[in-house]
Amino acid sequence: MVTLTGLLTRLPPEPAEAGLFREIQQAVAESKRKLVVIDDDPTGTQTVHDVELLTTWNSSLLAEALREHSQLFYLLTNSRSMPESDAARLNHQLAQLLLAASQATNVDFVIASRSDSTLRGHYPAEITAFEDGLTSSGHAGFDGHLIVPAFFEGGRYTLNDIHYVATPTATSDMLLPAHETPFARDSVFGYETAYLPRWIEEKSRGRWRSHDVISIDLDLIRRGGPRAVAETLKRVGGGAPVIINAAGYGDLAVAVLGLLWAEAAGKRFIYRTAASFVRLRGAIEHRPLLEAREIVGGDLLTAASGGIVIVGSYVPGSSQQLEHLLKLPDIVGIELPVARVIGEAQEAETVSHQIGQQLEAVVRSGRVGVVYTSRKLITGAHHNESLEIGKRVSNALITALHAVTTPPRFIVAKGGITSHDVAQKGLGAARAHVLGQLFPGVPVWRLENAPQSKFPGVPYIVFPGNVGDPESLSRAVTTLRTA
Repeated sequence: MVTLTGLLTRLPPEPAEAGLFREIQQAVAESKRKLVVIDDDPTGTQTVHDVELLTTWNSSLLAEALREHSQLFYLLTNSRSMPESDAARLNHQLAQLLLAASQATNVDFVIASRSDSTLRGHYPAEITAFEDGLTSSGHAGFDGHLIVPAFFEGGRYTLNDIHYVATPTATSDMLLPAHETPFARDSVFGYETAYLPRWIEEKSRGRWRSHDVISIDLDLIRRGGPRAVAETLKRVGGGAPVIINAAGYGDLAVAVLGLLWAEAAGKRFIYRTAASFVRLRGAIEHRPLLEAREIVGGDLLTAASGGIVIVGSYVPGSSQQLEHLLKLPDIVGIELPVARVIGEAQEAETVSHQIGQQLEAVVRSGRVGVVYTSRKLITGAHHNESLEIGKRVSNALITALHAVTTPPRFIVAKGGITSHDVAQKGLGAARAHVLGQLFPGVPVWRLENAPQSKFPGVPYIVFPGNVGDPESLSRAVTTLRTA
């Protein structure tokens, strides 16, 4: 175990984001390229505000999104819940749809393939599928792809090409290499090393060897500045992976400005990133955390109904947060027994309907209903079987939510895949507006008011499974209840 302070001791100070931000804004505006964030689960909105996201799309919706004045928008694919082949097929199709929309609107775009800051997800399958989708339609390929997993709000840093996780909390100085955390033992997306050149070799099954990987290290960033970053990126070719090291937003600002200069000189990249990079590449200014009354406002302030919390995430931190939450007064825990809902379809439907009725009664009584999956993790014999189990559990949660008819004051969904399915399938949301963050790394959405929407206008809090200390979820619910 090492410390962030110790790793940075011999480096120059971190540059100030504020000193570079206006140049980033100018370079983004001059590029005239819309940033499209293809997000493999909803937690990628955890650093931005006042942006739109789509959970479903077609050619006309994509063309409309490209025409809008904003500099970026999100497409939520939920592909982390899919087998790799399905995720690749989806990205291939998206590339072709976006290219057609771009040609129809004459608006160019650049892609951020947003994924997990703890290195889980379908890499490199998604970015190679996207590139294949473009080139099959006659579009030029990419000179390289950036690997930017840093997420500072969650205590995730990349130094010396090693990706670290702060422990025990996101603000701790102590760091663990990501492969020594529970995230690396994920039943679907596990990995052996947090040294990114070897991680890339491992995940690409040797398509790129560790010596093929290009590194933009902190020494270059802090001593050479954006000009040195740009010159390095101008030499990248052949689709090579490029690691961006970063210990703070100042480092990322240097890297983003250098990237924009390299792109202005004709280089083309696709980005595989966590959430922190998106804010700067989209030229979105930092804004303070939301006040409770900005979230639960208007008629909701006087609503007598309770709230809903749905916990699907199994990472140890989520279970600790659930344990603390269930100790609060007027909190009613409702366990969804996983072993029963992954068996016979009729049994799953019966259990889900019963849970939905319990949840409806709790919300109507003005209390907070917490529906959570039983904490014993059940996995399959192989990756796709584990994903199928997750899908059945998610379907059970959605069925339970459909039984609720009383509009709650708020809805909190804990876990990325859970959050997507609740929003799209449980609440019928095809679009949402990101208001900002309740806590660092915890985004708040306002779901669209449309004919198919359930509980439109009710604030929706996307609480990532891997964010927060043991009491974070309790604090969130207390804040929302007492607004």
